[in-house]
Amino acid sequence: MQNTALITKLVKSKNPSIQYKTKVYLLNEDTKSKEIEDIKRKIKISEMANKLLSLRDKTGRISTNPYKKWQGPHWTLYCLAQIEYPQGDNSLLPLRDQVYEWLLSEEHLKYPRSLLIEGQENRFRRCASQEGNAIWYSIKLGIEDERTAILVDRLIKWQWPDGGWNCDKNIEARTSSFIESLIPLRALFLYGKKNNYTKAIESGNKTAEFILKRKLLKRLTNGKIIHQDFLKIHYPINFYDILFALKVMVEIGKINDIRCKDALELLLSKQLPNGGFPLEQKNCKTTNIIETRGSFVHWGNSGKRQMNEFITIDALYVLMNANMLKIVS
Repeated sequence: MQNTALITKLVKSKNPSIQYKTKVYLLNEDTKSKEIEDIKRKIKISEMANKLLSLRDKTGRISTNPYKKWQGPHWTLYCLAQIEYPQGDNSLLPLRDQVYEWLLSEEHLKYPRSLLIEGQENRFRRCASQEGNAIWYSIKLGIEDERTAILVDRLIKWQWPDGGWNCDKNIEARTSSFIESLIPLRALFLYGKKNNYTKAIESGNKTAEFILKRKLLKRLTNGKIIHQDFLKIHYPINFYDILFALKVMVEIGKINDIRCKDALELLLSKQLPNGGFPLEQKNCKTTNIIETRGSFVHWGNSGKRQMNEFITIDALYVLMNANMLKIVS
């Protein structure tokens, strides 16, 4: 399938989120145009949005632990940002408040992995992806407030000397974790650019260098793949894989760094005969009840031989920005 036919197929998707992503990220259409505004309104009342928000009570909150995987308030807001839910919906504020109350609570900061290991006072043991995602979706959904800045400064304070973050309390762990570092990197750049906050950009640049030095997936010591799971494309929850890492490199303006080459070539090798890309490892199950790693939403086809629309758009977006693909409408 030629790019033209594939793009036409995506534009005509029944899912308004796919329509939006194709038009904005692949065809560079104006987000303020009437057509795109119409699609945003469709996303807001879409089946995906309604299902994601179906647990809300009369107060607008969800009566679960904020971090309940993947149906608590934290992940609900994350998934809404994933589907390009429109900005500025005040009905989301109760969910945001649930998340911020959790992240800023004394109990959260007493979590054992926040304790410093003796002799490693410059290595805070924290799951920085939690603050990172909260910052990212708060901005994406237009619901940030003064507490967002507190989370940003917290990440900067917790950053390890090598540029990343880690929640491993094992005293032998002296190098940052890719899984805990990519999400904060994304968040710090987004916040820094939006709010002209130089410290956030500087912190993000340190993290980017930590990841780029390792060519996004290889050990410094021997050049071997850090973790085989990094090679598989995951969705809808992203922590670390080559596609997500490359997408973040686009977002922070570093996709043309030569150290992205190996990961880009690996991504391109996954392209299917029809031009699309597969969801190789689904990390949630579609369900009608609250259960661990459950989602009320179906996120599209999965399997190495089937095209997934969400994955295809992200992959084409990366390759287009890396000048490895020409998109024709």
